Amino acid sequence: MSENADSRQPMASTVKPPVYLQIGHSTAGTAHSGVCVLDVSPPVGKPVSIEEVTFKNYYTAYLTVRLLRRSPEQNGLAKWCTAVRDLPLMDNPHTEGGSQDYYSIHRTQMQVKPDHVVSVRLILRQPSSAWLTFSLEELKLFPHTETLREPEKEVSDWLSDLILVDKHPDLEGLPDPQTVSSSIQQMWALTEVMQTNQTAASIGRFDVDGCYDINLLSLT
Repeated sequence: MSENADSRQPMASTVKPPVYLQIGHSTAGTAHSGVCVLDVSPPVGKPVSIEEVTFKNYYTAYLTVRLLRRSPEQNGLAKWCTAVRDLPLMDNPHTEGGSQDYYSIHRTQMQVKPDHVVSVRLILRQPSSAWLTFSLEELKLFPHTETLREPEKEVSDWLSDLILVDKHPDLEGLPDPQTVSSSIQQMWALTEVMQTNQTAASIGRFDVDGCYDINLLSLT
């Protein structure tokens, strides 16, 4: 994890107020358990795919990221799963190291693919009593966009390119591209016929109906 400066636009997410788990009843004398929960809601309407999660730490020692994913293979059934478990954000919970650093978590660092996500839950832990409060600030979710690769050319595409350069002056003297294309297509067709109509009988080199043409025989 490292400090992150990103010019991309984060998705419009809603970060709910942190909820601190309490020990005891909700009266005087209760104490923090050292666990805080932050819920983040991506834009309402459809599930999203996350590329990266960035934030500034505020005295959180360990972070767990849970994702509520809606599976398209299971009729849209949503299920919680753990993407990051107990990620250390501070060098030592009792010291300042890492307590206010910027962090980023990329999708390749997660245990599951953050796709079809409808909610993100961040579970923060601070076992040290040295800090009265702890949280995450400047929390941002960046959307994942598929990188389209240029499709590989098929043989027919290469033949089309060959025809396009037919009139290039440097290619004079080479076989006619259209003739080459036609011959290759005939070879493909012949290959398909041979594979479809394979028989156990062997094919002779010069015999026709079991006889040989005398002109094709040579004496040695």
